[in-house]
Amino acid sequence: MTFAQPEGYDENARPYPLGRRGRSQVVAAAVCLVLGVGLIGGAVAGSWLAGDSGETGAGSGFAAAGSMWHNVPVDELFPPTVQGEGAGPGDADRVWTRIAVAPDSGCEDAFDPLLRKLLAPVGCERLLRATYTDATQSHVTTVGLLFTKADAVGMASLAGRFDKERLDRRTDLIPRPYAAKGTPAAGFGAGQRAAWAISVLTDAPVVVYAVTGWADGRGVDTPLPAGDAMESGATTAPAQAGLGHEAQGLADRVERGLRKNVGTTTEQPS
Repeated sequence: MTFAQPEGYDENARPYPLGRRGRSQVVAAAVCLVLGVGLIGGAVAGSWLAGDSGETGAGSGFAAAGSMWHNVPVDELFPPTVQGEGAGPGDADRVWTRIAVAPDSGCEDAFDPLLRKLLAPVGCERLLRATYTDATQSHVTTVGLLFTKADAVGMASLAGRFDKERLDRRTDLIPRPYAAKGTPAAGFGAGQRAAWAISVLTDAPVVVYAVTGWADGRGVDTPLPAGDAMESGATTAPAQAGLGHEAQGLADRVERGLRKNVGTTTEQPS
């Protein structure tokens, strides 16, 4: 009998301490360990080779979004008709009809100098714009997709600055509209800007914006950020006319369409 360790019995009924393993058990355990490590290593290597990591997927989605300006038809980025269910004041439905698409271009004439300077660090790969009117043709709204040259870090930095300094609310940083001749937006110039929305995406190298005004060309002394114009009880003319809802509603739906197309282009074949 031994002390300090409990006993077991081998195949010949001889006692041995339970804390001690036989040679065959040690060998079997070692083989299992080697096989287990090999299987885990193989699985990790296979996942890496197949590009299955979440980080890789996010990177591929960011890159795919950056190339959409020449890979995705304009009718998918800016549909001829946009349905705005619940997008109007009091959750009223809206329908917007596209009346003009600007030629894809650089950013020289699309932004006032101060906004152009602010956006300069992320660069301008391509700018796409379209102008819409509401069902009554009372309002006109230009929606823009600025495809930048920045990486994810650059976009996050710009988004952080917009958020920290509330740059999306400054009236000296409103994007310019696209006024197409021969359309209800022909008189839609800088002085007609009434409400706007701008969003810097961090999962795509894109800045989405919308700016809206009246189709009759009336001037606006004090434009409002869409959020302010949408507040309950706001009494300014742009707010009362629902122009904040026009800008924010169209910007949101164009952004959703962009994200949907990014998901489609990055799907793996089954």
